[in-house]
Amino acid sequence: MRIRAAVADKRAEPLVIKELELDDPRSDEILVKLVATGICQTDAHVWHQRIPAPLPMVLGHEGAGIVERVGEGVTDVRPGDHVVLTFQACGQCAQCLSGHPAYCDSAFPANFSGSRIDGTRGVHGIHAGGSEINGHFFGQSSFATHALTTRRNTVKVNKDVPLELLAPLGCGLQTGAGAVLNSFAISTGATVAVLGVGAVGFGALMAARVAGASTIIAVDVNEQRLALAKELGATHILNASQADVAKAIREITGAGVGYVLDTTGRDEMLAHAVAALAPMGQIGLVAGGGPDTAVPVAELAFGKSVRGIVQGDSIPQLFIPKLVELYQSGRFPIDRLVRFYEFDDINTAFADAARGDVIKPVLRIADTGRK
Repeated sequence: MRIRAAVADKRAEPLVIKELELDDPRSDEILVKLVATGICQTDAHVWHQRIPAPLPMVLGHEGAGIVERVGEGVTDVRPGDHVVLTFQACGQCAQCLSGHPAYCDSAFPANFSGSRIDGTRGVHGIHAGGSEINGHFFGQSSFATHALTTRRNTVKVNKDVPLELLAPLGCGLQTGAGAVLNSFAISTGATVAVLGVGAVGFGALMAARVAGASTIIAVDVNEQRLALAKELGATHILNASQADVAKAIREITGAGVGYVLDTTGRDEMLAHAVAALAPMGQIGLVAGGGPDTAVPVAELAFGKSVRGIVQGDSIPQLFIPKLVELYQSGRFPIDRLVRFYEFDDINTAFADAARGDVIKPVLRIADTGRK
């Protein structure tokens, strides 16, 4: 079938919407009509080649839409189901089988290779330079009118909630909320600091409030985001450009903070995180640091730990419906974070996000009768 897709032709050059060919779904695949898709920093990192992945490529990995067709081997969803799309995994390695699909042995080829895990492509088109256009980004390539997905990265959701609001759950909000609820598994009364309140940071902040944390400290340099953080659950806010972050966190908490989620990837913020940590405290990292980033072993005395977190340690088929329920109950207000753009305005959405003008841009791809 013919589809429209936004293609990243060359590094940092404007995305171009083109007509491409999409295969019929194979026996294990699902054809999804995209209603909306979030824009995430990972899309920008690949587009600017800060993460190695082959261009030209159809990016997009926070899709939400309606199932149009399913392969003969698919029984989890059926045509007409509303679904949220998320990261891809093989489903067969030790990590996948033990409930940790975000750490799949095939995570990089499954999500960044530009093809299916077996190396084939279901999207077809020739770039002006003669090279084949790559797809299957995170098993979806949702900057398009339609996507081929699998049961492993397709999550059925309640039809009562607008899909355009649910799109960001596939990556950014899942990562932040999962870091707090799954990776840290914080308990009531915990102390939490979130360094950087973008989409991931807000997901963590709202989840900390849901979990009953007694102290939630939001750290950023954007005053508007800090003000919103205060409204959405932060008990304290710190402007990193105006305060000694580690010192201020210790003044707030006394013995130090129990959990720190660093979404910034900045060496100086990691140093603040370590210095602010309480005995037995944990630091979670969801963004890559510089090539020389290091934490002195001596700083981790008294049981302190630093770990990487991918996709919030989520099992998406269980966790994303939980986040939908939290939104419906008013405890996870996704609607306060998003700004909508039409599909053809994708470059404007990226530019606004790069300037920090919007927390979570969401592209509207199909009109489903919204008012």
